[in-house]
Amino acid sequence: MDKNKALVVFHGKQIRRTWFNDEWWFSVVDMVGVLTESDRARKYWSDLKKRLTEEGFELSAKIGQLRLVSSDGKSYRTDCVNTKNAFRIIQSIPSKKAEPFKLWLAKVGYDRIKEIEDPELAQKRMKEIYKAKGYSDNWVEKRVRGIAVRDELTDEWKKRDVNSEQDFAILTAEISKATFDMTPSEYKKFKGLNKGNLRDHMDDLELIFTMLGEASTTKIARKKDAQGFIENKDAAKKGGKVAGIARKELEKETKEKISTSENYLDLKERKKLK
Repeated sequence: MDKNKALVVFHGKQIRRTWFNDEWWFSVVDMVGVLTESDRARKYWSDLKKRLTEEGFELSAKIGQLRLVSSDGKSYRTDCVNTKNAFRIIQSIPSKKAEPFKLWLAKVGYDRIKEIEDPELAQKRMKEIYKAKGYSDNWVEKRVRGIAVRDELTDEWKKRDVNSEQDFAILTAEISKATFDMTPSEYKKFKGLNKGNLRDHMDDLELIFTMLGEASTTKIARKKDAQGFIENKDAAKKGGKVAGIARKELEKETKEKISTSENYLDLKERKKLK
């Protein structure tokens, strides 16, 4: 799940969520914090759990302990509920925000269902979000295409017995190292990024070479019928090498480096001022 989709905002407050069992599950503590406007949401939720249990609400069957990213950047198991059971909890919290929150909750849950039925809606929404942040139409088209290329690659890995997020990260690092002479973590340091998606800070050519490395890896994995982590790691190195060679050739011809420490949006704003 794209991290950008793992957060939604209600009245300026972030609600963490995760896609589980074909539906959205929301952080209960985040919901309680929004509805009570309290800085002690965890204590409020702890007391509310006891009361709901006493009232016969079977919490254990309705609440899932799912991993969500916390403010420290790490993932922890967190009490989560789906849209249906969230309504029961909302009803137990006296708040002037209860009704608008219910409407909001129904909408964000329903939007995802519609996007599954019609993927073009998800793509349209993604484009609108990027454009609202100030990205150009040309950049957005490349970014969206890059996401499709990435999804095709990870789907291919899953078919070839590579399934863990850790393995994905290692293989991605191999492609990036061969393409740009930097792993993603090294690239983020190069750009001075502490958080956020690295690709959202790349310029057009950086995105293009990222796509080339990943598309080449997919092609090679299929051609070699790579199976398992080791064989796909070799394909990742070769796919990245294809992009790396192309990058170096362009740098040789233009006498300019493709990798830039600039943040795409910052660079775009500075150009407007000239």
